[in-house]
Amino acid sequence: MSLRSLNLANDHQRDAMVGFDNAPVATRVTMVLPDGTPPLRCKYLKTTARLDRLVADAGDLVALGQALVDGDPEIDVEQIGRPLTNTHRIYLTADGDIAYRVTLQQVIHRPDGTEKERRDATKAPSNVALEDHPVRWSGRLFDKREALRRFVFTRAYQVRHTSGLTYDFLYAMAKQLQDADALMFVGSGPKGTGPLVLTTGGEPYRGFLEGRVDADRYALVLHLTNLELKALPTEEEGA
Repeated sequence: MSLRSLNLANDHQRDAMVGFDNAPVATRVTMVLPDGTPPLRCKYLKTTARLDRLVADAGDLVALGQALVDGDPEIDVEQIGRPLTNTHRIYLTADGDIAYRVTLQQVIHRPDGTEKERRDATKAPSNVALEDHPVRWSGRLFDKREALRRFVFTRAYQVRHTSGLTYDFLYAMAKQLQDADALMFVGSGPKGTGPLVLTTGGEPYRGFLEGRVDADRYALVLHLTNLELKALPTEEEGA
C-alpha cells in the first residue's frame, strides 16, 4: 500500500514524516445484479443537444415545446446511448462553444450567499510534506459537537505510522486527543493556523485532528473543511 507523505508535529514541536490515506469506510451493502454478478459501471452519451441552446434558439420553453411537436425530430440512434471511454473535461463559453483559453477564478460568497469577491485562482503548492515546515498543532481544541455545528467537513484521511518509532509518536498523539475528547486545530505556518494544501493547485483546507485508542491500536484522523457555518445577521444587527 502506497501512502502519501505528511510531515506532522506534536504539541512539543517534535515532527516526523508519516503517511496518510483515505479513511476506510466500512459498508455492509453490496450491489449485485439479479443473477448475483457485480454490476458493470460505464459512461454513456445522454444527449447531443443542450437545453439552454435549444431554448435560446426557440425563444422560450413554450416555443421549444411547440417546435418539438411540429418538427417531430427523431433521436440520433447512432449517438444517443453510445458508451464513452477516455473522456476529457472541456470548458464551454456562455454561448455553448468550446473555450480554448480559460482563466479559473475563485468566487468568495458572504454568509447570505451573495458574491463578495472574485479573484483569479492561484495554483498554490502542496505544503503538507515540507521537510522544514511541518503541519503543527495550533493549541486550539474544539469540542466535537461544536465543530460539527460550526464546520462542514468534506474530507477525512487516516494518519498512519511508517515505522515503530512513528507508531509510538502517533499513538501518543491519538491518546492525548482522546483524553481531551476534542479535535485539535492543525495547520501550516509557525503557529499552526495556516491553510493545508494537499496537492499542488488543490483547495486550501482547515485541518482538525481526532484521536482514538483501543488497547495497542490507535486511529488518528485528519478532518478537512473549507466551509464555516455562520449565523445570518439579524435585522437589528443589519440596521
